[in-house]
Formats: sequence, C-alpha cells, structure tokens
Amino acid sequence: MAILDFKPAVLVLAGGRVFHGEAFGADGKRAGEVVFHTGLTGYQEILTDPSYSGQIVVMTYPEIGNTGVNSEDAESRGVFLSGFVVKHLCPTPSNFRSRQDLDSYLRQHGVAGISGIDTRALVRELRTHGAQMGIIQTGEADIEALRKEAAGLPGMAGKNLVDGVTTPRAYQWTEGRPEMLASRGMKKPSSASRRKLVAYDFGIKLNILRTLTDLGFEVTVVPASTPAKDVLAMNPSGVFLSNGPGDPEVVDYAIANTRELLGKVPVFGICLGHQILALALGGQTYKLRFGHHGGNHPVMNLDKREVEITSQNHGFAVNPDTLSGKGVVSHINLYDHTVEGIEVKNAFAFSVQYHPEACPGPHDAEYLFQKFRAMVDAHRDGHVSG
Repeated sequence: MAILDFKPAVLVLAGGRVFHGEAFGADGKRAGEVVFHTGLTGYQEILTDPSYSGQIVVMTYPEIGNTGVNSEDAESRGVFLSGFVVKHLCPTPSNFRSRQDLDSYLRQHGVAGISGIDTRALVRELRTHGAQMGIIQTGEADIEALRKEAAGLPGMAGKNLVDGVTTPRAYQWTEGRPEMLASRGMKKPSSASRRKLVAYDFGIKLNILRTLTDLGFEVTVVPASTPAKDVLAMNPSGVFLSNGPGDPEVVDYAIANTRELLGKVPVFGICLGHQILALALGGQTYKLRFGHHGGNHPVMNLDKREVEITSQNHGFAVNPDTLSGKGVVSHINLYDHTVEGIEVKNAFAFSVQYHPEACPGPHDAEYLFQKFRAMVDAHRDGHVSG
C-alpha cells in the first residue's frame, strides 16, 4: 500500500488548547467529547463500540493501525464515535487477518482522524482539566472561530445518545464463539438447558451477545424503549441491560422499565445498564472528571477480596450514598474507589460498571456471565434471593 498523502488537521479543545497534526479518515469537521483510552491495541473494537457515540477518542499508545481492520473484530453494525486521535498512524498494516487499512476504514464510515500530535501532552491536559468538548477540522481552519465554537458545545451531561444507537426493531441472536468455548474446555449447552433471555439494546456490543449465547441463552435483542410489559409477555428467564452512551439519568424510559422488571425476573446490567439499574433503585449518578477508558483498570471484588483487571468505558458513575440500602456495593475501582458493581437486596439482580466481555481487554471478569446463568437457573428452580 502506498504511503498516505497527508494534509493538515487541527484539534481544538473547549478550553482553548490547540493541537496541529495531519488528517486521515474522513474530511471535514467533527465535534465531540474528547476522552483518552489507555489500551495498547483493540482499536477496531473501540471504534465500533456504540458507547463511544458523541466522543472523540485519543489513543495513548503511540502506534495505531499496524494490524489493520477485519470484519470479525467489529463490535456493532458500524462506527459511532465522532473522531479518532493517534500519535502515529501506521500506513502499512501487516497482519494475516487484516483486510483493510485504518485510514480507508474511517473514510468509509465518515469518521475524521488526526495523527502526528503530542498525545501525551493532550492526555495530560484532559487529566488536569477534565474531559472537554472539542472539534477536529481537516484542511484549512479558522482557529479562533473553532475555539469559540468548541467552547459553546454542550457537554455529555443531559444527553440521551441511546436513541441514536439502539436497534430499530427486535431480532434473534444465535451466533456464539465456538473457539472460545474450546479454549475454556467448555461444551456447547444442550438444547434442553437453554433459557430465554431478553437483552435491552442501549448500544450493545456483539461479544456480549456471543457470550450469552455460549452460556445457553436464546437471546432476543429489543429496542431500548421496549415496555416492560412487552418484555414480560415474552416469558423470559432473564433480562440483560446493555452498555451504551450518554447520560443515564435522561434515559427515563429505561429506568422506569427496569424498575417494573425488578423482582419479577433476574436482571444483569453492564456499564450503562449498571447505571440504569442503580437509578431504578432510586440512586443517582454523576459525571466523572475524565472517565475510565482502557483495558487495565484494577477492580476489587469485595466479596472474594480479589482484584480483577478490567476493560472499562464510561464517563458517569453511581453515587453509593444514594442507593438507600436497596443496593449493596459489590465491586470498587482501586484507582478512585468509584462504584464498579452492585447487588440488589431481595431480588435476583446485579450489575457491573466495567466490561466482563472485554473486546478489547482482559477476561478476568468473564465469570460474571456464568454467575448470571446460575442466578437464572436458581430463580427458575424457585430459590429465594438474598
């Protein structure tokens, strides 16, 4: 592949800081909340994670694009983030699974990128002053006009981005990961042991669906606004609340539906689903200074007193003081002691803030899916939740 013919680009932050670099991906202007991701790789899974809708993602690892892009590693039907920032873009990917280079992939999906900037300085800016709204402009740019525009952009608080990423209609999911089952020494569940599961799509990642399928669930994915009564009419053995973007407190229909489901069917939530569950219990959430985005975040399992290295992507967190005794904190983040998991008293329900399905990231927390399957079976057998 020929070396890319780069042209100028600029990243302007709401705080006024300007970073000059080289454009790749789509041309034009893109705005979003600028956040940083500490993973060493997995950029395709990051690009296709709907939880990044409305954001410009900065990769802290300096070399991005060297493994190219393929169809197997996508985590959704498209690319939902607004922009992509890297130190050095590799123009000549080399991997036996690669089918496309990163530059053409972003152009195909209408995402603007900027490379050649000091990403370390940018990350220090975001850590010091917090995540900021920003604008990527390719080609010639009026810096002062962009500064003014960036400063006037509304932040993520108060934004319902779920409506823009959820599925428009319900569908069945049947694809698993046979190679993962084999690597774990597990067998495909028998048809007699399969359980019906309804998964709310707030921006769901495909590897979550694959993992649930591998554990013997017959998965029906439904739009985010599907009423609880319609879900219960499907007679599911369990309900899953997915990850997703934006401010959880404004997704009022999801909170109301979850509240109605609690106590009637086992519930498991991840990321935004965790926040929705907490809000359904009467809790509150708040915006983090710069969020948690990466594949190396240590979390303490308070029950086992064990540390898990986790994959994370969120900008909001649950306030534990607002759970009013209905939810018990089960996991905490060892960086800043924010809530990473809750168990619901007297109901078959729990959630985690991080991503046990990984992609990208470690698999330390994959056991949580098995815990949910065991909870579903216990509920089906008439056991009482603690």
